[in-house]
Amino acid sequence: MKQDVQLYSLFTDFDISLFKAGKHYRIYEKLGSHILEINGVKGTYFAVWAPSAKNVSVIGDFNYWTENDHPLMVRWDSSGIWEGFIPGVGKGCRYKYKINSAIDNISAEKADPYARKSEHPPATASIVWEDDYVWKDKKWLNSRPTKNALDQPISVYEIHLASWKRKYEENRSLSYVEMADELVSYVKDLGYTHVEFMPIMEYPYDPSWGYQVTGYYAPTSRFGNPDEFKLLVDAFHRKNIAVIMDWVPSHFPEDKHGLGKFDGSHLYEHPDYKKGYHPDWKSLIFNYGRNEVRSFLISNAIFWIDQYHIDGIRVDAVASMIYLDYSREEGEWEPNIFGGNENLEAISFLKDLNMEIYQSFDGVQTIAEESTAYPGVSKPIYLGGLGFGMKWMMGWMHDTLEYFKKNSIYRQHHQDDISFSLTYAFTENFTLPLSHDEVVYGKKSLLGRMPGDDWQRFANLRLMHAYMYSHPGNKLLFMGGEIGQYGEWNYNSSLDWNLLDYPFHNGIHKLVKDLNNIYKKHPALYEKQFNPEGFEWISYDDNQNSILSYLRKGKDEKDDVVIICNFTPNVLNDYRVGVPRSGKLKEILNTDDSKYEGSGVKNKIIKIDNQAFHGRDYSAALTIPPLASVFFSIV
Repeated sequence: MKQDVQLYSLFTDFDISLFKAGKHYRIYEKLGSHILEINGVKGTYFAVWAPSAKNVSVIGDFNYWTENDHPLMVRWDSSGIWEGFIPGVGKGCRYKYKINSAIDNISAEKADPYARKSEHPPATASIVWEDDYVWKDKKWLNSRPTKNALDQPISVYEIHLASWKRKYEENRSLSYVEMADELVSYVKDLGYTHVEFMPIMEYPYDPSWGYQVTGYYAPTSRFGNPDEFKLLVDAFHRKNIAVIMDWVPSHFPEDKHGLGKFDGSHLYEHPDYKKGYHPDWKSLIFNYGRNEVRSFLISNAIFWIDQYHIDGIRVDAVASMIYLDYSREEGEWEPNIFGGNENLEAISFLKDLNMEIYQSFDGVQTIAEESTAYPGVSKPIYLGGLGFGMKWMMGWMHDTLEYFKKNSIYRQHHQDDISFSLTYAFTENFTLPLSHDEVVYGKKSLLGRMPGDDWQRFANLRLMHAYMYSHPGNKLLFMGGEIGQYGEWNYNSSLDWNLLDYPFHNGIHKLVKDLNNIYKKHPALYEKQFNPEGFEWISYDDNQNSILSYLRKGKDEKDDVVIICNFTPNVLNDYRVGVPRSGKLKEILNTDDSKYEGSGVKNKIIKIDNQAFHGRDYSAALTIPPLASVFFSIV
């Protein structure tokens, strides 16, 4: 179908100036493909940024993929944008840009960087798309500032959509529509307040888990179309569950149809190999100093919040962005203008990103996966921070997993390892992650790390879950941890749901559900989770018994929760613990409860004595169950 390309533009001179200044944060409204009606004629407007192109054509199934039928016209304003309106092209048409470069006569067929829909991999074409979905989550959006506030409970279920559950008889994952029923119901039943999707933007290579993105503006077509992904988000919101998504501005793959050498030049990637290539992931790094690239990336984060009602953006691999020497040997990087190792352009970009999100949306959070001690990641920009709302507590994750894999007999020599996190727990707004990265590549599953016989392994896992929920900070658990997966996570296989037929695994599942509900029910566990006033040691130095005891405190002292963690398989009778006031202690959770397949060592309501202990005027003598955590309220 040959049609004349008509000169038409969605841009004004002011729009272009913002784009060129790196300050156009809704550029997806202009670039890409947009279905329009002009002078009574229906068709699609195309616009693509390719400043080093000699000529650009739209090729697609509507012109038999020939490059001369639909040439675009370059704008007069030196923006490097090529644009045009093609009558008769509509929703569902497949297309690419044929770009002939002015550099070395390079020619390439590229997917649209701003495409709203892509073909199912391994096919790589973009698809003209216009959403028809009618949202039903107004009530959720209006309540989001309260639901997503830092003094509210935040427990996150991290999900890889392709492998959560599979239809083996059809050799496929669940669709977005099926997930809107099965996954949403499951997460709601478990009591989680948030879900976090590993990257759902279009990606060509399944083993990358979505972290090698080629279609930044398109939800992957593996599970359905964009309207159906909106249905999934909407379904979570109607169950009062917030949706966080992984976002990957740190690198992108070199696939021929992708962003690499898009117009024959280093358009999106940094031209300096020392800044533009990631040695670990064999991928390209964005040029954060190029204004149009900043507009592309910040607009992309805004796009998902604006168009898909996403409630939080978890930014992947922040450390790799902010350090010039990240994963590089001497001679493989160059210092910044001040002689340091910070990537000043990336740091500036992240600040602009966070500033724009928090200025534009109420109740949306940004979360950094940042693995170093870079100061102020979750501090406001006006205080010198990067401006994120939260940061993953990678040190806690590492120390906790290292501690728990030790046989209990040796833990008395590593008491400082398990208590160390409290020395810096309030330096950032931390999320405690037990993430996907910790259950692959030979690290074993969470259960697989636990020492001892079967009973001890499951007791240890229950203890670790409860320890996380009692520790200050938000909670995150990767799927499978709630059922005690034996094997490592496999991106290409379903979770082992049959394990829930076995008592030990079912006990883990019941415990995680109860932990979520107790966490939400008791304000002391969340109201001051980022404030040192919300935590107080009772005793951290009982090395001989490998016991930690502490208080979690909320805004009202009547809500205080007493926590005892016993990291050995020994039952301790008449174990005295100092408490803040008189009354009685009542168990509100015991991971050794027989309903979780524990040994059933419990406390009845314990009277608090007027006996000073642990530097307090009051104390109580307790029975401490083996390899267990016990939560008490003071009544």
